[in-house]
Amino acid sequence: MLQGWTPPGLWALLLWLPGLLASGSDFQHHRYEEMVRALFAVQNECPYITRIYSIGQSVEGRHLYVLEFSDNPGIHEALEPEFKYVGNMHGNEVLGRELLIKLAQFLCEEYQARNQRITRLIHDTRIHILPSMNPDGYEVAARQGPEFNGYLVGRGNAREIDLNRNFPDLNALMYYYEKNNGRNHHLPLPDNWEQQVEPETLAVIKWMQSYNFVLSANLHGGAVVANYPFDKSRYPRIRGRTTHADTPDDKLFRKLARTYSYAHSWMHKGWNCGDFFDEGITNGASWYSLSKGMQDFNYLYTNCFEITLELSCNKFPPESTLPGEWMANREALVSYIEQVHHGIKGMVYDENNNPIRKAEISVAGINHDVTSGVDGDYFRLLLPGTYTVTASAPGYLPSTSTVTVGPAEAIQVRLQKSNTLNLQER
Repeated sequence: MLQGWTPPGLWALLLWLPGLLASGSDFQHHRYEEMVRALFAVQNECPYITRIYSIGQSVEGRHLYVLEFSDNPGIHEALEPEFKYVGNMHGNEVLGRELLIKLAQFLCEEYQARNQRITRLIHDTRIHILPSMNPDGYEVAARQGPEFNGYLVGRGNAREIDLNRNFPDLNALMYYYEKNNGRNHHLPLPDNWEQQVEPETLAVIKWMQSYNFVLSANLHGGAVVANYPFDKSRYPRIRGRTTHADTPDDKLFRKLARTYSYAHSWMHKGWNCGDFFDEGITNGASWYSLSKGMQDFNYLYTNCFEITLELSCNKFPPESTLPGEWMANREALVSYIEQVHHGIKGMVYDENNNPIRKAEISVAGINHDVTSGVDGDYFRLLLPGTYTVTASAPGYLPSTSTVTVGPAEAIQVRLQKSNTLNLQER
């Protein structure tokens, strides 16, 4: 792991040096078998920094393949954050699928070319790319193709279930807890939840349970805007409109959404697809309210912060437009991954230097906690500023410290069975 994360602005020009650009000649729409071959081709080309694994199968038995990038594939390194991209959740929204395949090829090629920015990103981050969460729906949409695809044909899975309305609804519980001083993170799942979700949804939830993801984005189509939580409104419609449903991390989510929007060639301009979104971002519920969505579930059930990226007016764009779409999204895709290194991170130990898992990390003034992973490491995305941070775990006295956060800070918190706080900064 490389020490000392360099702010992305210092490396931005290095990414686009002449001779290091991914070729635009191989852009195409990938059917399932073609997508699998493309992913394995990347793994074969860059075997020492990639790994392919399946998180499960679709209704029709297609594997949900993930391509991982890391300097130690298959291993979680303490203090190295986990990041994920998810594409093609709606089968007929295909640009995200193609962008993620291209991103995988690009990361491999740029690493081989010793691009400093990409090398640092792969050495300091464990990146997981799931190009297609809904391969069955894609095949339905692809049979019609770009010219004749209907707005909803292939949107759902093989059972025509909308996967972005299929996660356990934790928002209602969260809104109840807000009024009754209940839990603010890692909310419990309902009884028999596994029987209530589709195989693709189940696979993604199990994936979330297996990796301590810190940051994520879910790639969609049909609009051009970066959408951030909450998606579900707290209140009924007022004058025919839903209202903004902010999370305790609303300012941070706005910043994450703006990071993508302003790095995108035109998203930040606001007017796209006949709609206007100021700065190219929107709160989900402010746009329209939906229940059982994936981005809200990430925030309420895991340590992961996720936004939804709507990337194209045309859900199934012609192949001829793919090179231009890649150029429009390339910098944004990389810049967004880099956001995983902002805020604080650290280790939680007991007095015998044993790591403590599931310790709660709370920040005064922000009513949303995160927890440490199995190795005792934690990650808390924060905007620059000064914060009072407390680590607590059953059987230990809380440890509290004041921390000043810059573009990328890491702190180490030691929990002990005494009032003594041992805090080290990195």
